[in-house]
Amino acid sequence: MKKLGLSLMAAGGMFLFSQNVQAQVENPEKMEQMEDEEEVQEVQEDYKKVDVLVLPQAIKDAIMTDLNGAVAEEAWVKEKDGKQIYKLSLNVDGEKQKAYIDKDGNWIKKEDK
Repeated sequence: MKKLGLSLMAAGGMFLFSQNVQAQVENPEKMEQMEDEEEVQEVQEDYKKVDVLVLPQAIKDAIMTDLNGAVAEEAWVKEKDGKQIYKLSLNVDGEKQKAYIDKDGNWIKKEDK
């Protein structure tokens, strides 16, 4: 009888342990989503979200000519030194990229923003 009781306790312990191990396995997609959420929070501190449909025509033209096939999925804007600077989330051939551009369609390097 003792052996049966010990066996049941061991099986129960292994079950609980395996549940904890499964909960600790990291899901790469979930990690990427968490990183995206952190980045969005960072963006929201400085930039104000705008609809990509209302981007200035110069920006739309720059995307079409310089990044053939790219699609702006999200956009943010902020004022800096009297200039409007846009941060874009672009889909370039299935890859997400961030880019900075001014309202006249001039690309800005990240360190210059």
